[in-house]
Amino acid sequence: MTEKLLTVRNRAGIHARPAALIAQTANKFACEVLLEKDSVSVNAKSIMGVITMAAGYNTTLTLKADGEGEKEAAEAIFQLFENKFEEE
Repeated sequence: MTEKLLTVRNRAGIHARPAALIAQTANKFACEVLLEKDSVSVNAKSIMGVITMAAGYNTTLTLKADGEGEKEAAEAIFQLFENKFEEE
């Protein structure tokens, strides 16, 4: 299992567009990808799941990827967060 800490860096937080980017990226990989906030886990491959986390600016999330391609999946999603979902 690969784990990474992610920080929401874009001012608008995770709304529909970033949630869609996260889900699209996660779905490119065969492994299971979960996002965790306050001990609540959601499937990162589900746009609705990601939106329901209500992750605002500066929120820290834990990404857990498990299975084939887990390291690549974790890195790809980490880069989305680092690049502020290309919003700023």
